[in-house]
Amino acid sequence: MKKKLLIVDDEPSIRLILEHYFKKEYDVTITSNGQEGMDYLEKGFVIDAIIADYDMPIMNGLDFIKQLRASTLFKNLPLIMLSGKDETSNKILCLKHGADDYVSKPFNPEELDLRIKNILRRINS
Repeated sequence: MKKKLLIVDDEPSIRLILEHYFKKEYDVTITSNGQEGMDYLEKGFVIDAIIADYDMPIMNGLDFIKQLRASTLFKNLPLIMLSGKDETSNKILCLKHGADDYVSKPFNPEELDLRIKNILRRINS
């Protein structure tokens, strides 16, 4: 059975790249901002991991992390932040608030896939 991956990103080209790469191995769901991502989760859909962008309208990535980690239901979901901001301060902020990893754009989908697999392997062992 395929693992379920939630991608939260407002940029259509990034969503397309991620969906195309990950759909071979994962059941992929796409939302375009943090609020849509939270709404999807709150409807009761079960997922195994999340890739979320940092800069998004309505609810940005940092607020998404905070809301996710404040929830008793979703606080342990693996979350990798994806961002065009490579500043150390952004990375530290996201990691401090509960992101499991932080990957800067441009990114290699294979590297992102390996990071997800490593996180899933650790939590499932």
